[in-house]
Amino acid sequence: MSRQARILLVDDRSENLIALEAVLSPLNQVTVPVRSGEQALRALLDDEYAVVLLDIIMPGMDGFETAAQIRRHTKLRDVPIIFLTAAAAPPDQAFRGYAVGAVDYLAKPFDPRVLKAKVAVFVDLYLNRSRLRDQAELLGSDELSARVAAVEEALTSLRALPAVTGDALAAETAARLARRVGNLRDALDALQEP
Repeated sequence: MSRQARILLVDDRSENLIALEAVLSPLNQVTVPVRSGEQALRALLDDEYAVVLLDIIMPGMDGFETAAQIRRHTKLRDVPIIFLTAAAAPPDQAFRGYAVGAVDYLAKPFDPRVLKAKVAVFVDLYLNRSRLRDQAELLGSDELSARVAAVEEALTSLRALPAVTGDALAAETAARLARRVGNLRDALDALQEP
């Protein structure tokens, strides 16, 4: 069974939450609608989320304050936030959104296909990171690190072969592979951080 990501939807208007759920339903992920910044913080502290869609104008704690509170929690610091707000918003609102840690900002009405595509990117990133974390736990970080080290060593040997160094296409292919292995090493190191 494949894993599903949670997507947190934060808006004080129930019709907006229903519309967001409808737009995102083709992604076949778990949408969690809440109607306030306080509820959003509780939900984020209780579960992991791939992305947060956050309305700015809400009674009580507005979207900016909610985002600032999210960023104050070490556990939540890396959760992507996409702000959603009315098209007639002041021009500096987008800047304020980015300043409090948003990764994106969409004005309503937005193209549902664009929102779905943006959310899908964060869902994919979340699911890939979760799979890596699961594999690291299954193999054990020492064994996984040893396997990556063996690949790095084999790659170094491969890149030194005359058939690779004398062929521009082979050298470029080996360089691309080296970049991917480097990314894998970076991801493994990030997973091992406390």
